[in-house]
Amino acid sequence: MSKRRKRWLIAGGILVILILGGLIGASFYFYNMTVASGKKSFVAAAKPLKKSDPLYAQKNWYQNVHKYRWTENAAGTHLKLVADYIPAAKATKKTVVLVHGFGSNKEAMGGYAGMFHDLGYNTLIPDTRGQGQSQGKVISYGYYESRDYLKWVKQVIAKQGPQSQVVLFGVSMGGATTMMTSGLKTPRQLKAYIEDCGYTNADAEITYQAKQMYNLPHWPLVPLTSLVTKLRAGFYFKDANSVAAVKRNHKPMLFIHGGADTFVPTRMVYQVYQADAGPKQLLVVPGAAHAAALSHAPKRYTQKVREFLAKYIQ
Repeated sequence: MSKRRKRWLIAGGILVILILGGLIGASFYFYNMTVASGKKSFVAAAKPLKKSDPLYAQKNWYQNVHKYRWTENAAGTHLKLVADYIPAAKATKKTVVLVHGFGSNKEAMGGYAGMFHDLGYNTLIPDTRGQGQSQGKVISYGYYESRDYLKWVKQVIAKQGPQSQVVLFGVSMGGATTMMTSGLKTPRQLKAYIEDCGYTNADAEITYQAKQMYNLPHWPLVPLTSLVTKLRAGFYFKDANSVAAVKRNHKPMLFIHGGADTFVPTRMVYQVYQADAGPKQLLVVPGAAHAAALSHAPKRYTQKVREFLAKYIQ
């Protein structure tokens, strides 16, 4: 072999190593952005509550109401999870468990907690594993969290008795978590689900965000990051699959989405709605951005939730 050919082969090998190293480095960076717990630059910080907020009354009530602290161990781990519990104004066996979104915490659920309190429900508002005050280093897009929330539901039933009637409600990643929970074996006391702006599966959502935020194609970064996630966190992105879960669901579910959602695109709600095997209803709020359907149309949103639950919760 000529010296010139050897030099080309060595240069080519070095280039391949550099490219692979760059891709591996990028996938670890993307893992930290998408899966590892911690503050995310693309998640807006909470803003101070203003009286101009259409949900001011509900959020102000939530900030000031007395809360009881509940704890739970995350499924399959010794991680400690925490939640706020607020009993209804009038004693009841009806309880809603609220599931917040990615990079968020229970404090962000004040508007929804207030709505359900006004509807006469006890409310349990946990911090999802790896977020808020709950322990954990991984956000799994509903894959592990769905099992955690099933434990929260079972704790409600254990404390309130076999006559409990429980609703699981989630927003954004919480909506996806709610859908994934519906695909598990659930107790009869878990009567219904409401999901607001959840995605079809984590792989599709992360692919969409890679394009929207970084103008990057699916291949090779998303599959490589998914592989890193499997090695470090124990799941592939495609494992966090709402569509597959709702195909196994046979309990009532209300699907809600904003018609102007560009973070979890509105088209995804039609995919999960079509796939769901149980009794179902759909509300798409025109003009509402991501996770803003309630604040955009509070009366319509609340009325739809009230009518849906009245069919299944006594």
